[in-house]
Order: sequence, then structure tokens, then C-alpha cells
Amino acid sequence: MSKGEKDQTKKGSKKKWLLIGVGGLLLAAGSAGAAIYATGGFAPKHTAEDPNRPKLVLRSEEPAEAPADGEGDKEAPLKEGTASVPNDRIKVDPGKYEITYFPVEQPFTANLADGSGFIQIGISLATYYDGKVISNIKRQDVPIRSAVLMVLSEQDPAVLSTAQGKQMLQRELTQAINAVLRQKEGFGGIDNVYFNSLVIQ
Repeated sequence: MSKGEKDQTKKGSKKKWLLIGVGGLLLAAGSAGAAIYATGGFAPKHTAEDPNRPKLVLRSEEPAEAPADGEGDKEAPLKEGTASVPNDRIKVDPGKYEITYFPVEQPFTANLADGSGFIQIGISLATYYDGKVISNIKRQDVPIRSAVLMVLSEQDPAVLSTAQGKQMLQRELTQAINAVLRQKEGFGGIDNVYFNSLVIQ
């Protein structure tokens, strides 16, 4: 066998071993990929629904009837079921879900931003979610009160004298209360803040 033929044989042998090695690697990679796929490694992970997360309450199917004498405390019957949501920032269809109003017992009093007067308000909170949101509000009463007082103390009396200023205050209070609930409970759920009383002096 000539030297050239020997070199050709060596090159052919190297190519053969190289192909076998690459083929082995591909086979191993394919087997690993199949194993991961079979065990659900590539599938999106399904997280179990948190039973403590508030749910939207479906509105009753029939309009509420006028209560008979002595039955004023009874609530209208709700349609069976609730709707789960991933977070409290989704847009809620008010025609589809029941709203609950929670009056905050004590009023809030704070000095206004320019120091020339004060504001005193009584508020109710509105939510489309179940009783867990109300429980969260009660549990976080102290930080909620603090957040409301901080918002009130930043108000300009000239702005509050207008309807637009009062609506802006409603939005600011809603955002502040939801921020507290998200931080402390992981879920806001307040749709709006309504004034029961409003005094600016």
C-alpha cells in the first residue's frame, strides 16, 4: 500500500469516527429532549388557582324586587358562581358583576397642602369582588387610613372647589387604597371611592 493510500485510509477512518461521534451526540440529545418533553418540561407550567384570591361576583339574573316590610336587610339573591381573574387590574363589566359598597366607619380629617384650611371626608369603597376584599380592607385598616390621610394632606383647596378636583381626589384615593392592598395582600380590588360627606374649610 502506497503512502498516499495510507493517508486516504486514515482520513476516511477519521471521518468515519467523527460521523459516529456526531451521530451519538445527536442521538443522546434527541433522547434527552424526548425525556424532557414526556415529563412536561417544555409544556407551560400550570399554576394552581389560589383559593384565597378574591373572585368577581356574578350579578343576579333577575332584578331585585322591592323588599317587603321587615325584609330590608336581605340581599338580592346572586347567581351561582364567581369568576376567577389573574389580577385586579382587568377591566370589569359593571353589567355582568355585582358591586358591593363598604362604608368606612370613621371620617378622615387632614390639613390641606397650603396650610390655610382642612378637609374632612367620610368615604365608602366599591368593589366587584367577593368578601375577601372586604376582609382585606378591615385587616389593613391602619395602613389604608394612613394612605388616605397622606393623599388628603397634598390637596389644593382651589382644585377641590371644582367638580373635576373632587373626581380627581376620588381617583387618587382609589389608587392609594389599591396600592396598600396590593402591597399587603397581593390584590387590590377597589373599583372606586365615594364620598359620604365632604367638608372643606
